[in-house]
Amino acid sequence: MPERHPATGQRTVKRQARGLKRMEEILDAAETVIAEIGYADMTTNAVAERAGMSPGSLYQFFRNKEEILDGLLDRFTGGRGAHWEARLTGDVIRMPAAELIDQVVDEIVAYKASRPAYWALLHGSATGDRLAAASERLHRGVARRIAEVLAVRAPHLGEERRLLVATMMLATIRAVLPLIAAGSPERAAELTAELKALLTGYLSTSTDPGPDPGPGPGPGT
Repeated sequence: MPERHPATGQRTVKRQARGLKRMEEILDAAETVIAEIGYADMTTNAVAERAGMSPGSLYQFFRNKEEILDGLLDRFTGGRGAHWEARLTGDVIRMPAAELIDQVVDEIVAYKASRPAYWALLHGSATGDRLAAASERLHRGVARRIAEVLAVRAPHLGEERRLLVATMMLATIRAVLPLIAAGSPERAAELTAELKALLTGYLSTSTDPGPDPGPGPGPGT
């Protein structure tokens, strides 16, 4: 049986934990730099300075800005996908339409405010092929999760119809978010309220099974 070295194993775990924490700090710094000057003008030196480390230390984790971009894309696409997968479950998906929309929109607006580089990378007008592909991958996943929610809320809808409704809801949110971000706090609040009202109305009407046709004609009619 191989000899165990508990202390050595603990040190390894701690080093790994410190390394992961440092990587997250670098990605946080990269987000700040991108939000300020954009990805095209971001440099590893600027990220290292913002993270409070030397460029050489940064290169131990990310060899270039492209690897930093890969780390951010993993954070945004994987992290957000997992978030909505966990969030849109259980009692949440059975809430009244207005309450469900209220919570979902508030979460999206808050996330966008806390992660300004998310919008710059995945929604900006100058995104390249890799960013566009990552954005499309993320939104396809979210649309599928919304469609799964609709399958519970409106089981009478066909699969294609559920995905169409989910896609329209997501596209509406994406279209209005830049207006919310660019407005004053008062204007942002107004636009957010309008977005919620629009989505609630659309969700309600698009999933309405319609009037009950009642019993069929009786014998001899």
